[in-house]
Amino acid sequence: MKKIITTTNAPAPIGPYSQAVQAGNFLFVSGQVAINPENGALNIDNIEEETHQVMRNLKAVLLEAGLTFDNVVKSTIFLSDMGTFAQVNEIYGQYFSSDFPARETVQVSVLPKNVNVEISVIAIVG
Repeated sequence: MKKIITTTNAPAPIGPYSQAVQAGNFLFVSGQVAINPENGALNIDNIEEETHQVMRNLKAVLLEAGLTFDNVVKSTIFLSDMGTFAQVNEIYGQYFSSDFPARETVQVSVLPKNVNVEISVIAIVG
């Protein structure tokens, strides 16, 4: 059985997908980009602030499901330029206290809305 997780504190989906789906003890959070949910504007002035916005969006979805970054067991980071890896990695790491999740980071040719970073996560419920 699956449960759809939706919050107005993260951007609404820009396609036919859910912000997150809980299936059993797992929460699958769709990739988040740096859209400010308050006004719908892209927050891409610099890679650091863009990454913070992505992480705030992920946090909002996790909170709606009653979880935190401590529940995250897997993440995927998509970058439009691997040259930004160090900056993204530094910001990303600030949202985890310990026991970091498994992860991969890949460079792609283009991301939705021409953003520079997109991150998705899988979390354990309970």
